[in-house]
Amino acid sequence: MSKKKKALPVFKYDKSIKRALVVVAHPDDVDFGSAGTIATLTRKGVEVAYCLVTSGDAGGDDSTHTREERSEIRESEQRAAAAEVGVSNLTFLRWPDGQVEPTFLLRREISRVIRTHKPDLVLTQSPERNWDRIRASHPDHLATGEATMRAVYPDARNPHAFPELLREGLSPHTVPVVWLSGGQANMVVDITKRFAQKHRALLRHQSQVGGNKDLKKMLKTWARSTAKSAGLGKRRLAEGFRVIITS
Repeated sequence: MSKKKKALPVFKYDKSIKRALVVVAHPDDVDFGSAGTIATLTRKGVEVAYCLVTSGDAGGDDSTHTREERSEIRESEQRAAAAEVGVSNLTFLRWPDGQVEPTFLLRREISRVIRTHKPDLVLTQSPERNWDRIRASHPDHLATGEATMRAVYPDARNPHAFPELLREGLSPHTVPVVWLSGGQANMVVDITKRFAQKHRALLRHQSQVGGNKDLKKMLKTWARSTAKSAGLGKRRLAEGFRVIITS
């Protein structure tokens, strides 16, 4: 007889998170994976900042824009999407889209953002390939997740790493917890009340989703499946994360 699968725990805000940092590869990554969660956190008064490794200059549409023009469009779309969920602090590292690797230089740049914002929580993409959801495992996503985890531990907290950051006045910072999206979740966030904000945020990415008439239905299907894994009711919607204790 097979054992009944244990329901995933549901996140409950306890005021331990005052600042959060989201590090993702491309504009729209945060909104597909975490916008409902971000809206939930900002609603609680959490100060959330975004770090975008690329500006999406090689991303997803059949336009004839130059890479520079596409970068400007997608950065503008991401700023508008962030505003929908209460975020105004965005950093674009402007790495070439499609060419992200977890290099020492990228680790330094993410460490700089961590030391600047000093988050209690970092949200990033899983560095592990998800064979069941291959689109979640774009090479840039995997590389961004790996570089971010290396920045969280050990780089951002190590006073002997990147002495140039110390000279900039950026003291080491220890991130106590990381939430990974796009992989095997061990916790969910109920976003039922924030789903409309998530949908509005995605609609801001017109260059990427403008022709997707089934966007809302698709998002709800994913969110309902995630909610079901936590034993939530049929009408509930959720986003899932793998929680990593890093302190």
